[in-house]
Amino acid sequence: MTTSDPTAGPATTASETPDAPASKEELQRVVEERAAQAEAAEAEPVVNPTPAKKRAPAKKATATKAPAKKAPAKKAPAKKAAGAADDGTAAPVKATRKRTPAKRTVADTIAEPTEQVIAEQGGGTATPVVAPAPIAEPGSPSGAPAPQPEPPDPDPSEPSTPQAPGEDTQTPADGAAGTPAPVPGTDVTPPEAPSASAGEGGLTSGAGGEGEHDGTEEVTEEDLRAIVDGWSRDPHRVLGAHASGEGWVVRTLRPDATAVAVVDQDDARYEARQLHPGGIFEAALPTQPGDYRIEVTYGEDTFLVDDPYRWMPTLGELDQYLIGEGRHERLWEVLGAHVRRYETPRGTVEGTSFAVWAPNAQGVKVTGDFDYWEARAHPLRQLGAIGVWEIYVPGVQAGTHYRFHVLGADGVWRQKADPMAFATEVPPANASVVVETTHEWGDDAWLAERERGAWHERPMSVYEVHLGSWRQGLSYRELAEQLVDYAVGAGFTHLELLPVAEHPFGGSWGYQVTSYYAPTSRFGSPDDFRYLVDRAHQAGLGIIVDWVPAHFPKDDWALGRFDGTALYEHADPRRGEQPDWGTFVFNFGRTEVRNFLVANALFWAEEFHVDGLRVDAVASMLYLDYSREDGEWVPNVHGGRENLEAVAFLQEVNATVYREVPGVVTIAEESTAWPGVTRPTYLGGLGFGFKWNMGWMHDSLAYVGRSPVHRSYHHNQLTFSMMYAYSENYVLPISHDEVVYGKGSLLRKMPGDRWQQLAGVRGYLAYMWAHPGKQLLFMGSEFAQDAEWAESRSLDWWHLDDPAHRGVLELVTDLNARYRETEALWSLDVDPAGFQWIDANDASGNVVTFLRYGRPKVADVPTPTQAAESGADTVVAEDGGQTPGQALAVVCNFSGAPHHGYRIGLPRGGRWREVLNTDAEGYGGSGVGNYGGVDAVEEPWHGQPFSATVSAPPLGTLWLLHEG
Repeated sequence: MTTSDPTAGPATTASETPDAPASKEELQRVVEERAAQAEAAEAEPVVNPTPAKKRAPAKKATATKAPAKKAPAKKAPAKKAAGAADDGTAAPVKATRKRTPAKRTVADTIAEPTEQVIAEQGGGTATPVVAPAPIAEPGSPSGAPAPQPEPPDPDPSEPSTPQAPGEDTQTPADGAAGTPAPVPGTDVTPPEAPSASAGEGGLTSGAGGEGEHDGTEEVTEEDLRAIVDGWSRDPHRVLGAHASGEGWVVRTLRPDATAVAVVDQDDARYEARQLHPGGIFEAALPTQPGDYRIEVTYGEDTFLVDDPYRWMPTLGELDQYLIGEGRHERLWEVLGAHVRRYETPRGTVEGTSFAVWAPNAQGVKVTGDFDYWEARAHPLRQLGAIGVWEIYVPGVQAGTHYRFHVLGADGVWRQKADPMAFATEVPPANASVVVETTHEWGDDAWLAERERGAWHERPMSVYEVHLGSWRQGLSYRELAEQLVDYAVGAGFTHLELLPVAEHPFGGSWGYQVTSYYAPTSRFGSPDDFRYLVDRAHQAGLGIIVDWVPAHFPKDDWALGRFDGTALYEHADPRRGEQPDWGTFVFNFGRTEVRNFLVANALFWAEEFHVDGLRVDAVASMLYLDYSREDGEWVPNVHGGRENLEAVAFLQEVNATVYREVPGVVTIAEESTAWPGVTRPTYLGGLGFGFKWNMGWMHDSLAYVGRSPVHRSYHHNQLTFSMMYAYSENYVLPISHDEVVYGKGSLLRKMPGDRWQQLAGVRGYLAYMWAHPGKQLLFMGSEFAQDAEWAESRSLDWWHLDDPAHRGVLELVTDLNARYRETEALWSLDVDPAGFQWIDANDASGNVVTFLRYGRPKVADVPTPTQAAESGADTVVAEDGGQTPGQALAVVCNFSGAPHHGYRIGLPRGGRWREVLNTDAEGYGGSGVGNYGGVDAVEEPWHGQPFSATVSAPPLGTLWLLHEG
């Protein structure tokens, strides 16, 4: 057995043969000698044993330089080898010529000894020259990387033994069989330099990795193996440029390379020797290499590439602190994949930074188009104790596909999409995609108007749309023209889009999200979606998107068990799984998970200018026993069924959105009687702007679904909603959930023949638009589609060739127009003063009549007190300088016959103009009406001082506006 002492000249030997193994005494002697030599080395560091006279400095003459010749950009790519160049380009280009061996350099002489060691001299190195590139602050020095884990099993998806192009095996450059002897190397703390803004990386000064290293530790075989196998927590500690002894070393990871050299900032070239058969090479340099590059040869092709391991972290100290605290509200700006450009002495370097949160992972690698999906060239470093892994890969451009390979806490490798991906492949493919926005917004006027908020006092008429089936085959940009023009033409104020975030299964309608930060690629790029929103805003149309923070699917390539543990989901299946949908439930008690979701809500508002978030399945979040039997759920700390962590999360997300993006609204789909859903968070509420009125929806649909002869026995279903109409800020939804799964279309819910069904739809919609609350109507209902909605096909647009169905669309258009014009229908929407019953009790006639009032106007006349004080003989306002607001009378006749001479009480005398009649012939009705209006006479009725007789059409609704 022969053991090599890196600090001694000749090797220390203990004789050993198969027949005569080394004795215990001989082995002990070798150990003692090595220990003594190590102590001596600490007292007086040993520099390179090569005699000084042979270490001539590198010449700057042209003859001694052999920089790599770059291949022409249009050259055909070389045939892909087992491992390819990882210079960040989509495919390597063939060099113009085979490289001629360069003239022997200083590095060649240094690299000759097999057991050469370069140790750091205590403080004797010269101050390195720092390239004038942006330099970010490194991570917190107190958060040093965790110790190396035990070597895991090899990644089963990757080759365990890298092969060089055209070779069956690969051995270390020094010719030794198997792995080389430990190679010493040191790291030093980068010298002080102006730091860039948080979140921007830059060139290192030679030191790599996170935190500080003591400068005396050796690079061992285990260190090299950890990098090659992908379980190193800090590959930058070994790779990159490091001060060592009297000079510097540059180590790089280039699997399958046949030759590697380092070209420093001055174009001096230094050959590298191979340290590990997995592709780690090292070159020794006499001075700091500055803005260096790596010259790498695969077979006959040579490329000059940048080194990912010379770059500092792209997350600054503040970013890391906020992530650790779960308070980084712009998380998408530092995690995920970002195209970044830095100015260096050699010119602009463009590449992509990758950062992912995986605190329990033993190792993370990024792979993609840029390395032919080999997953061997780019292990990430772990930044301190926050659990974020990061790398900057020069050359990776927008459009590149990528994934993470994550070595879980359980020792199993998993291929994962980026949780923060901003774009993805078109499903069923699931790789993440690097993107960079170039969209220029043109909606400044809309955003300025939106900022004044107060949407509860403004008109909101929402058209709910599933983008994939409105008209199948349309892209975001085509929808930006066709859908926007259609919705604007129909008079809607907002579009609500079923979840736009990426989802793998179209049949989920988008409600099982795998990429929360990526608009679905089914219809185009993220910038195409921006174009849709921008176009809508310029046309005066707001955009609301459905948002799904309640649960996520169990696809093994997505969020579930991301680092081998229950990371995003709750670990206890009684709280971490949703039995109804077979999905995972977010762990709302974990700060990083809340941060992920809160930042996501801001992301859609900030990056895509959306005007609202409709939060899906809120009830499933609020109750621990939601859809669970006894024994299947765990009570909270107080023994109750309320999910206190989810409550805190919803309060946080609402407070944050309303604070950071004025004018954006949040809407809860909450189907229970949970109190204070739309109450402000500072008053203990959940903080939503609006809540879907599910009670009104179910009751009113149940009522109109009955034959008119039976409706009188269920009259309370039409009036009960006003018992709680002002307990929350409500949206009245006729949503997608009501026209699928055998429930039938809105038209099919109506009894009777086809004329009666169409009349019932028209009368019901006018009642809905007049009821307190905002309106939401699912696509197809606006023209009374006959068939139940299916996400796999387009709407039945052929209905618009039928005058009866086109009449329903014309009615909806007029409803929206009259609604916008009539402030009585929205200015006091959340104020009981805006509503008054005329008669809620005519069950036998199947009629309800009520009044809607607008906000009183400030009068430019004196109050009675002011008039008395001044002695002026003038008209005064009754309510302290205010004039009454608008008044609108609504008559809903849900019987199958008209009511002629039907007297109703009215609060004001004079003319009441008929502004809407759903039975008008133009809509397909029978034409029963009031010849443009009625006159209220001073005859008390229904407790009102005035009254008028009207003709109430069958299955119809009238709107009568007071004109005085």
